[in-house]
Amino acid sequence: MPTASANGITLEYETFGEISGPALLLIMGLGGPMIMWEEAFCRALAAEGFFVIRYDNRDCGHSTKLDSEPLPDLAAVMGNWMQGGEIDGPYRLSDMAADAVGLLDALGIETAHVVGASMGGMIAQTLAIEYPSRARSLTSIMSSTGDTALPNPSPEAMAVLMTPSAEIREAFSEQHLASNRAVGADPAFFPYEEERLRARAARLWDYGIDREGSTRQMLSSLASGDRTPALRQLSLPALVIHGSADTLFSSEHAEATAQAIPGAQRLIIEGFGHDMHPGADKTIVSAIATLCEDV
Repeated sequence: MPTASANGITLEYETFGEISGPALLLIMGLGGPMIMWEEAFCRALAAEGFFVIRYDNRDCGHSTKLDSEPLPDLAAVMGNWMQGGEIDGPYRLSDMAADAVGLLDALGIETAHVVGASMGGMIAQTLAIEYPSRARSLTSIMSSTGDTALPNPSPEAMAVLMTPSAEIREAFSEQHLASNRAVGADPAFFPYEEERLRARAARLWDYGIDREGSTRQMLSSLASGDRTPALRQLSLPALVIHGSADTLFSSEHAEATAQAIPGAQRLIIEGFGHDMHPGADKTIVSAIATLCEDV
């Protein structure tokens, strides 16, 4: 896949659709390489006329790893954060937003519809806040504002965050399945598809997992603070998508995000969890396309 120099680092990316279409930038969440945006989802967006760009954030996938500094004890850091303490990190969401803008620069793209999932939603929000002329619209999926007063993850979801990635392929596959049971969709609404998840785990393993990079991303997210005041100053079409079964960021996080962004639309998907289940692709693609009409 191609790479681009952006904000002093190298980002690996991939595009779908015709470059003549409006650009749509997909930003994935914590530790997730760009292939977590499934190809079918990207092609469905391209079929709506978008020029779709997915990429690896810094510290994951095939993009630059910032591994020059030792990592602190993550459990201690998380305990401090949950008690309202200040967190430091090797960089901030602002740096990751600057990476995304740098990628747009490298591709010669002036403005883009920006779509982010989980931590990627936080990066997308930060991009819209700090580079308002570059974001045509904002879609924040299963994400939050950074307000520490909002509910913490469930114990099961917290365990997913705190458990290091397995170091053996077979164990990683089992861990991936278990994590999805903890944070994924309610099977009463979206089927638990073991074969699909095992295939995704294999693709992720083969693509490359960076355990320390995920920790650096988490620290940087926690260190970036509450975006609520800045979100209130946004002036662009915005959509907040969330699942009723999300155990990592409960529905209160979606409500806080939508309330903070003036005029933001809300889409709560019944049974959707903290995972891009393909059963919701059609609903999400349609909602994004509608938001972006005539923008």
